[in-house]
Amino acid sequence: MDLLGALAYGELSAFDRLADDARMAPTLAGRAEMSAMATVELGHYEQLAARLTELGTSPEKAMEPFVAALDTYHSLTEPSTWLEGVVKAYVGDGMAADFYREVSEFVDESTRALIHDVLADGGRAEFAARELRAAVAQQPAAADRIALWARRLVGEAISQTQHVLADRDSLMLLMIEGTGGLSGVAGLITRITERHEERMTSLGLRS
Repeated sequence: MDLLGALAYGELSAFDRLADDARMAPTLAGRAEMSAMATVELGHYEQLAARLTELGTSPEKAMEPFVAALDTYHSLTEPSTWLEGVVKAYVGDGMAADFYREVSEFVDESTRALIHDVLADGGRAEFAARELRAAVAQQPAAADRIALWARRLVGEAISQTQHVLADRDSLMLLMIEGTGGLSGVAGLITRITERHEERMTSLGLRS
């Protein structure tokens, strides 16, 4: 319930954020593409809400414990430019997806399948990477700004995740039991960090 509640609010928040960020697009094509991504996120939220209802709880009740942490993350990392919004979609959402895929291995098969389904990329990474590469090609100096912003996103994401895990014993217990102990949790975090570094490297940027 907690895992699906956290993911559901994440998807609902992603819809709001992408719809807002789309308005900063320098081209109509970019605006349309990010708006389409927002629509996909809303569909994912609806899938998760339906599953929570099937499990006997209201989506609102399941999401409520995670509102403060996710809203804090988004308020502290609100993009001020189109490029920052694209980086957030690529880096922040990429790390979140990595986390949920890792933890989904510790739940039942049907829940795991649902999580993998709603985490489907839908072309987001390809779109973001294309926009970022084009920006760096036009303005090489933008690379340092992108890398700095990405590091801030990672730091805030880790901070808020720690708050959630400290407040929700069920999620921490799920991770500890699933990974085999605190060393396993550390290994999970290392894998997520490594995937983030790979994403940055693929753009020719420092993590």
